[in-house]
Amino acid sequence: MNQLEVRASLSLSAVFALRMLGLFMLLPVLAVYADTIEGSTPALIGLAIGAYGITQALLQIPAGLLSDRIGRKPVILIGLAIFFLGSLLAAFSDSIVGIIAGRFLQGAGAVAAAITALLSDLTREQNRTKAMAMVGMSIGVSFCVAMVLGPLITRLTGIDGLFMVTAVAALAAMVIVAWGVPTPAIQKFNRETATITGQLSATLKDQQLLRLDVGIFILHFVLMGLFITVPLDLQNLAGLPREQHWWVYLLTMVLSFVAMVPLIVIGERKQCLKQVMVGAVALLLVAQIVAWSERDSLIGLIISVFLFFAAFNFLEATLPSLVSRQAPAGNRGTAMGAYSTCQFLGAGLGGALSGVAYQSYGHLGVLVVCGSATAIWWLLVMTMRQPRYVTSLVMDLFPVVPTEAVRVHEQIASVSGVKEVTVIVEEQTAYLKVDKRHLDQQRLRHFGEW
Repeated sequence: MNQLEVRASLSLSAVFALRMLGLFMLLPVLAVYADTIEGSTPALIGLAIGAYGITQALLQIPAGLLSDRIGRKPVILIGLAIFFLGSLLAAFSDSIVGIIAGRFLQGAGAVAAAITALLSDLTREQNRTKAMAMVGMSIGVSFCVAMVLGPLITRLTGIDGLFMVTAVAALAAMVIVAWGVPTPAIQKFNRETATITGQLSATLKDQQLLRLDVGIFILHFVLMGLFITVPLDLQNLAGLPREQHWWVYLLTMVLSFVAMVPLIVIGERKQCLKQVMVGAVALLLVAQIVAWSERDSLIGLIISVFLFFAAFNFLEATLPSLVSRQAPAGNRGTAMGAYSTCQFLGAGLGGALSGVAYQSYGHLGVLVVCGSATAIWWLLVMTMRQPRYVTSLVMDLFPVVPTEAVRVHEQIASVSGVKEVTVIVEEQTAYLKVDKRHLDQQRLRHFGEW
């Protein structure tokens, strides 16, 4: 990677991390600090936890499309400014209604698609996987840090102070975007990162992609349910003061990351990701059952949280890779747009519905709602096909006239290791799915560069 690519990758990774901190720090503390918020009920706390996901789901694809028209950085800066205003609204609110409004406004700053597109503009194809990996690592690390910092900051400042910290994080991200992120000389259109609205219907009809979309929906649905019940059980039943919850999350996060690595290694090297996924989804259900049956035991709750995050971290890291492999060549951006929408929608509805279930039926109600969803997902994973072990490749073609498109398509498709190809003459680009172990790169370079 050259200096510009490294700078872009590090800067945008920091922007993602700061924004994720702002979103996730609230999760482990809102339920246990509800007694300090006027008008709070379990149902309204659940809505406050999930609110950002609802507006994210509604706006993240439109925001990405807007960035194609007016530029990436303006959309990102506007989105971060909206997130900043939402944080302030929640910080200065005395009631749960104000916090809910602030969370909805935070979610309206939907910039994930625009950030990904900007990263694509600033990196070459051969380095883009490394850049995306850096962003993915920053998100994972920020989630873990947020789980620990949330209880510690709230202990010192209260809920309003926590929202002020998220506002500062948004300002820091804006500074990085304005002065730290390079401005691309050319804004590229890349079907690997852009959402094509005309392809959404076909994407949602693909049964394998739909299984993955439902999976990420349920994974984040259940995550929100966890933070409705477990913090309250740690405090009210297991006797652990809310000021000390941070070490539970720190311990379980570290151990779960250690446990996740062998699962990924086995799944990839043995090419048995489906089987490992079946086990991971089953582990999610086991974790929920343990959390319910051992809800008055500190050790039992710690074990349940560890089991949950071991499965969650593996699935969170694996599902995007499976979407990328399953999506047809030239349709990855659209597939990821649908996937991200389902992710945010799952978080939004998971918080709202789990809050209602807890208010009406207690912990058992949340177990029934989230456990039933997890069981459905397990059945869907059981019936999915073994994922393809292929890599996406975008190739800039040597000049091709429209009358040669079919011939070029057939010639590229005949190259050893090429599993699928889509040639877009208007873009002078070919989108491929390849098996890198058997790819004849020398012959493929006769048609273009990547």
